[in-house]
Amino acid sequence: MASNLQMTPQVEQIHGEIRDNFRALANGFQKLDKIKDAKRQGNQLEELTDKMRECKRLIKEFDREIKDEEGRNAPEVNKQLNDEKQSMIKELNSYVALRKTYMNTIGNKKLELFDNGAGASEPTAEENVRLASEMSNQELINAGTKTMDETDQAIERSKQVVHQTIEVGTQTATTLKGQTEQMGRIVNELDSIQFSIKKASQLVKEIGRQVATDKCIMLFLFLIVCGVIAIIVVKIVNPHNKDIRDIPGLAPPVPTRRLLYARSGDHFD
Repeated sequence: MASNLQMTPQVEQIHGEIRDNFRALANGFQKLDKIKDAKRQGNQLEELTDKMRECKRLIKEFDREIKDEEGRNAPEVNKQLNDEKQSMIKELNSYVALRKTYMNTIGNKKLELFDNGAGASEPTAEENVRLASEMSNQELINAGTKTMDETDQAIERSKQVVHQTIEVGTQTATTLKGQTEQMGRIVNELDSIQFSIKKASQLVKEIGRQVATDKCIMLFLFLIVCGVIAIIVVKIVNPHNKDIRDIPGLAPPVPTRRLLYARSGDHFD
């Protein structure tokens, strides 16, 4: 596609330099896979990084040139040049992502010496010394800073967990306190209810006794009335019965009166 593009000599020269750098980047990353030494890998990545910076500068220059020529080119040519610019940007971004992958891999290898404890075996200690000697001062500082940052983050996470645990414990204690107070109120209410039930039972018993006493009195009065009525009836029916005393307040029966009359011819003196 690049051979079919219509470019000015200046733009074509810049485009050729960009393509040369892309080929150098592709070859450089292929060589990087074959390098086992961490220091040599770091040096190779630095060279590739410089190539990528150069590509970025050339792409910006390429963009300025095609914008300057935009008014003199046909719309189709401008579109093709812009598409080529976007294609080069995507290709450069792919190499940047690949560089980040290799940097992480090399960085993890170098950070292993900070992850091992004091009980490391002798070969591991020698390997750590070798890796440390291969690292520059800045790399050592960066590795140590990264480790301290990770440690600080772990400490902050632990503080957050402790804080959350304290909050949960406080809430739980408050809830338990409220439930305890509520249970105390319920117990007091139950005691009051039980006391009320006892008082009600005693009142019912007293009322029952009073009702029983009243019934006995009523029955006794009823018997007295019945007896008095019986005496009155007997006295009326058989007034000459001397076995029955007169009832106080009751008038004695009227004696039978005999009428006296004079026979004819008789007279009183």
